[in-house]
Amino acid sequence: LFLDRSDAVELPIKFIPQYAGSYRCQILLKSSCDVRVYEIECVVNTDRAEAELEFLTPAYQAVIQDIPISNMSNQDWKLEAVLEGQGFYGPPLINVGLGETALYPLMFKPIAEC
Repeated sequence: LFLDRSDAVELPIKFIPQYAGSYRCQILLKSSCDVRVYEIECVVNTDRAEAELEFLTPAYQAVIQDIPISNMSNQDWKLEAVLEGQGFYGPPLINVGLGETALYPLMFKPIAEC
């Protein structure tokens, strides 16, 4: 069955999520001769955020900054950390359960004055 554009009906939906995550809903359309259920899933991603950290420490002395990572989605996260730059260290993987906030321990240990 092919419908031309004159048979189409627009169904505008306004969706304003509070957090990143996956949102599911059902839309039930009824008429006197038909019943239809549409299942919709909307996936919301946050904008890419940038942050700047400044570390001040004497050479050869380590400083650690715990960076909070909040998971407001509906599934657990297994995140891989890719660190760039000399003297930075941290775990390569971090798990953040749904609805939880985990702390990523970023360490900076300079081997010279920089």
